[in-house]
Amino acid sequence: MCTHNACRSQIAEALAKHAAIEGYAFYSAGSVPQEQIDSRAVQIMKTRFGIDMSRQYSKTIRDIPHPDIVISMGCKGGCPYIGRGFNADWDLEDPTGQSEEAYVEVIRKIQNHLKVFLPKE
Repeated sequence: MCTHNACRSQIAEALAKHAAIEGYAFYSAGSVPQEQIDSRAVQIMKTRFGIDMSRQYSKTIRDIPHPDIVISMGCKGGCPYIGRGFNADWDLEDPTGQSEEAYVEVIRKIQNHLKVFLPKE
């Protein structure tokens, strides 16, 4: 979950779905979704990570199934109330409008956070 559901949460959804982690269905949503997702994020995910986000679109919490776990991408204490509390806040800077490396840094951080959903070895 992030405010605009245009970049960080979309990246998290794409990475989680790409990893095909058993036992979970991943969705992203926003409190004030944009009309389209960040084209730079789409391009970087495709060229640097081989993940196609071109069919993803911005959604609100009402557009997805009732979540068991809700993670904020980083609201800095300003997370909206969505009918329940957040299980975690990953506190990620929004890379929108920044360098490609800023996007890659956020993508790598999301990849590390997603490890919690992987089966224990």
